[in-house]
Amino acid sequence: MIEKKTAPTQSSYPLNSQLLEKALGYSFVDSSLLKQALTHRSYGVPNNEKFEFVGDSILNYVIARMLWEQFAELTEGDLSLLRAKLVNQLVLAEVAKGIQLGDYLWLGEGEIKNKGFDRPSMLADALEALFAAICFDADFIASEKIIRQLFDLRLSGMDLALQIKDAKTMLQETLQSLHLSLPKYKVTDQVYRANKQWFSVECEISQLSLCATGKGHSKQLAEQAAAKVVLAKLKSNLLCK
Repeated sequence: MIEKKTAPTQSSYPLNSQLLEKALGYSFVDSSLLKQALTHRSYGVPNNEKFEFVGDSILNYVIARMLWEQFAELTEGDLSLLRAKLVNQLVLAEVAKGIQLGDYLWLGEGEIKNKGFDRPSMLADALEALFAAICFDADFIASEKIIRQLFDLRLSGMDLALQIKDAKTMLQETLQSLHLSLPKYKVTDQVYRANKQWFSVECEISQLSLCATGKGHSKQLAEQAAAKVVLAKLKSNLLCK
């Protein structure tokens, strides 16, 4: 059983950082990089916001490479779907909790009182920032090694039959079983927000007058989100008949 710890404080930070390095199997040459990766903007400057931006790109590449190596026979769309199931806020927060990352965060008083050290968004951002800090401290290979170490079991344990059965596929199969035309997808918006690209995609089944919009960091994810809503509406309509 993992012992529950209190929120980190400045006096406890040197000890905690050593424990984190031990858990990762990596020792920082420049400890200031580790501190910055663990510092939320509520604590002050410098903080981990820019580190998170770099770490996000590192993580996406490494996971894409791992998926390519393990499931080379899959299509680009399927690989993108699998990556999205691994690189998202909830999964990153779970991985962060696995190394008790929240115990090492430098937070402002308000965030400590609000238990920011246990918030999924904060944990996910800090984990990505940590990957960037390792890359800055050593090189990309060192960061890749840690990512592979943390995600290997999750990736190898993925059930492809369940993971690839996505909303778009299920919607298509449902429509075919009803002898209806396939849905049409259309990009309705594309914006940049918080250093990330966002797509809005509309999914429409004209024969049933069903339509919904989904959003995501890629066109594929936005299509999945829209299909999920339409599928739910379709099932609801079928149950009411």
